[in-house]
Amino acid sequence: MRGFAGLVLGLCAGLFAAGAAVAAPPALEPHDYAIKDFRFRSGETLPELKLHYYTLGQPRKDAAGRIVNAVLILHGTGGSGRQFAAPQFADVLFAPGGLLDPAKYFLIMPDDIGHGASSKPSDGLHMRFPHYDYADMVEAEHAIVTQALGVAQLRLVMGTSMGCMHSFLYAEMYPDGARAAMPLACQAVALGGRNRLWREMAITSIKADPAWQGGDYKAEPQLGLRGAENLLILAGQSAWPMQIAMPTGEQVDAWYAQQLPQRLKDAEANDLIYQLEASRTYDPAKDLEKIKAPLTWVNSCDDFINPPELGLAQTEIKRVRGGRFVLIPCRPDTHGHGTHTWAVFWRNDLADLLKRSGG
Repeated sequence: MRGFAGLVLGLCAGLFAAGAAVAAPPALEPHDYAIKDFRFRSGETLPELKLHYYTLGQPRKDAAGRIVNAVLILHGTGGSGRQFAAPQFADVLFAPGGLLDPAKYFLIMPDDIGHGASSKPSDGLHMRFPHYDYADMVEAEHAIVTQALGVAQLRLVMGTSMGCMHSFLYAEMYPDGARAAMPLACQAVALGGRNRLWREMAITSIKADPAWQGGDYKAEPQLGLRGAENLLILAGQSAWPMQIAMPTGEQVDAWYAQQLPQRLKDAEANDLIYQLEASRTYDPAKDLEKIKAPLTWVNSCDDFINPPELGLAQTEIKRVRGGRFVLIPCRPDTHGHGTHTWAVFWRNDLADLLKRSGG
């Protein structure tokens, strides 16, 4: 499934990079790791949890044999580790001399539980797949880092959208697990209000389609998915750049007529339900004081999912020692929620974080 993260990347690139020269994406190296009898916080177990991940660059060790240059990069809902090869991210950060140049850093980009080539409901269990939450996903990320790759402490953990929320949890669950953290586009409180509502609306849209059949459908429930995908499209957009790119009704209609079928082609209903439901237990607010690593938290002014007028981030960041909050101003060239993946807008903040967490 292409998912919400793929939507943000694809739509923003389509709207703002038309006609631009495209460099060859970096060659991510795929890997697989399996955990036997993984126990989820729901109490359910999976005989074998398959985890897929990508790496770029090589580990570098200090005199004691410890890997010191590992960076964990975490994707958003419906995404995959390979999404970070997109030019708006990789061409800025992974280029020679870039802030995360693979000649210097060992980059780790997992497919989270329920995503990409990792274990997920559509592998065959459908709605009988164990019900995972964000803490389960972070535990699996940590297993890749420590068990599969032998990294005791990350140089940096960073993530976009859902990966932003995972970055907070990683820094809380493993306070010595990273020397720095950079959450991009999320809140550090339990999901409520409109953020919880649009997710629930997408889930109930799928489940209300008779073709869903409790998850045991023979063909994707198209009516339910149309409703869910419509919400995902809207939640990821920013009004100002869309008005500039599509000022007429005819342009909007043509764009939507092309986008929705493309979205539905790759949609998988059960996977999407699980991906959205996984956020229900998220609540890092109670443990923000546990975070030891210097942290830079970046949101954008035009983010529908994390609207700045709520003032949540400005309040919660005061509880994070060594924490800084950055709000990217609304501009005609920002990308709403998807600004998290356009590194040009926050690379200077990343440079500052790397400097103040040890160079």
